[in-house]
Amino acid sequence: MKIGIIGAGNIGGNLTRRLTALGHDVSVANSRGPQTLKELADETGATAVRAEDAAKGAEVVVVTVPLKAVPHLPSGLLDGAAENVAVIDTGNYYPQRDGRIAAVEDEGVTESRWTERHLGHPVVKAFNGTYAQDLLDRHRPAGDPERIALPVAGDDEAAKRVVRDLIDELGFDTVDAGGIDDSWRQQPGTPVYGLRAGVEAVRRALAEASPERPADFRA
Repeated sequence: MKIGIIGAGNIGGNLTRRLTALGHDVSVANSRGPQTLKELADETGATAVRAEDAAKGAEVVVVTVPLKAVPHLPSGLLDGAAENVAVIDTGNYYPQRDGRIAAVEDEGVTESRWTERHLGHPVVKAFNGTYAQDLLDRHRPAGDPERIALPVAGDDEAAKRVVRDLIDELGFDTVDAGGIDDSWRQQPGTPVYGLRAGVEAVRRALAEASPERPADFRA
């Protein structure tokens, strides 16, 4: 599968490592240019590209940048992607880093809804509460009692299926967390955020979530 990854931080870098190891054709980009990704490209066999080229021909695109960077992504970012591309949003709103986003703070817009409005394309929220190192160290085969489950939210059921299948291939179970307007259940400060547990525990944590954003995650 052709996959574009926009953002080469901890999550983006480790997804690049795992997905290339699984045989996927990965293009990776960051805000500083492909020349700064030579080491990651040499290590993994991924192709380092400019952000505006990362989605070209991609069947899956992972957007893993700080929320404050989303409005500054190249215009028409997804124009060259494959038809029915699945777009994964890993982002979280941290006002201390991102500044105050009124739509999130005042209007109750979920982080991923805000992101998809800027991208002009539906997104699937996943990996936002995952420890980056777990992508390398905690993947397990299907049926393993220690296999971790990840919540996945999205409105496009076909795209969500693609993402859940990809996560399964990466070595993790998934739990359907509802649509993007329900994705507050996995935002920072909720019981499922950073939870290393199986399917039933993740389902319980999602059910126990409160829509009230904790003070530490408000501007």
